[in-house]
Amino acid sequence: MNETGAITGVSVAHSRATVDEIEAAGGDGVRATVSDLLARDGVEEAFALQTCNRSEAFVVTDRTIDGAVALESFAPEVRGGAVRRLDHEESLEHLMRVASGLESLVLGEDQIIGQLREAYEESKSAGGIGPVLKDAVTKALHVGERARNETSINEGVVSLGSAAVRLAATEIDLTDGSAVVIGAGEMGMLAARTLDDTPVSDIVVANRTVPNAEFLAEEVDTPAEAVSLADLPAVIPDADLVISATGSTEPVVDPDHVADAGQIVCIDIAQPRDIDPAAGDRSGVTLYDIDALEDVTRRTRESREEEAQTVEEIIDEELDRILQAYKRKRADDAISAMYAGADRVKAREVDRAVSKLESQGDLTDAQRETVEDMADALVGQLLAAPTRSLRDAAGEDDWETIRTALRLFDPEFDTLPDRPGAFAPNHDAAAEFDAPPGSATEELDD
Repeated sequence: MNETGAITGVSVAHSRATVDEIEAAGGDGVRATVSDLLARDGVEEAFALQTCNRSEAFVVTDRTIDGAVALESFAPEVRGGAVRRLDHEESLEHLMRVASGLESLVLGEDQIIGQLREAYEESKSAGGIGPVLKDAVTKALHVGERARNETSINEGVVSLGSAAVRLAATEIDLTDGSAVVIGAGEMGMLAARTLDDTPVSDIVVANRTVPNAEFLAEEVDTPAEAVSLADLPAVIPDADLVISATGSTEPVVDPDHVADAGQIVCIDIAQPRDIDPAAGDRSGVTLYDIDALEDVTRRTRESREEEAQTVEEIIDEELDRILQAYKRKRADDAISAMYAGADRVKAREVDRAVSKLESQGDLTDAQRETVEDMADALVGQLLAAPTRSLRDAAGEDDWETIRTALRLFDPEFDTLPDRPGAFAPNHDAAAEFDAPPGSATEELDD
């Protein structure tokens, strides 16, 4: 019997950490992180999320201390103030806030929904997703969709790509300017589309895979050209603005790329960094990273305060719902174990009693049924009070009582008898006390 475990989480995000600290946390990507966590003692499930402005991990363990120990390796080089540690309830709420865009650098941005789904699939492929994290992440995605369907939290909101363009517009006149977008992924596409609404005269899209760059260049009305990353030394010196958003693990722009440039603004919205920080030391080069976008996004955040309050109410409602489901599941696990253990003992003793009675003479079917009914009634009455106590324990978050009951009544201790009429949690005697009909885990849509 598998006990429903508890979630422990850790987050290194833009609200507390720098770009370098976010990059240092987690390390080698979602799958590698999940695989590493699953190899640690007590970890049953694992999920990781890594984006431009956050690096997070969540594990499911029987004991919360095991979860805390397993996550110690997640951000060992990051200062303590930049790391937020989360217990079960905090993890559930945090995932909902992340999916809703309340924890994003740009309040309410939509990109995080796709990033969360992708992280879920990668974690699942690494074997990290089990029933607890499945419910947690799918509930978070559901909340994120509700937030955007029922409020205007994302109305007019800017992405990191468009925020970069807005920041650039405060530094230079984009009229008849030339812009280079490095990376043809989602953030690069958002940046290019935002540039398309400015008075720039031309856009160069550079990407490792040129056909992808060509596709993006065709998506904008502004004259656009597609080039490979190898062409950056030739196109950057002629640019007024560079926005970089690739998935490269190494910088794609070094100081030599801007050596012959005049006045140029470079904005690095990639994680890890795309632009070598030393490039910002060159004369005429103004370099910004994700941290610098805070001021640009602050105004959007302020305008979304009222909508964010409505989203908070949605989160409170959904959090209470999933916590109640979790509590029911924990109680039902213990109660099911208790009844299964009692059923094992009852079946053995009924068989023993029936054998003795049969040795004293023929036993009718009615008499056999009377013996079994008596045994069922005894078990039901004896377990009625413990059933109520376990439900109360779950309601009061008394997990120690739940764990103790699970250890005392582990149905895998012995093989259950395969016979009709065996006592089960949905027997009439148990039903009087609302015994569980199997699993009470809330079913969530993927």
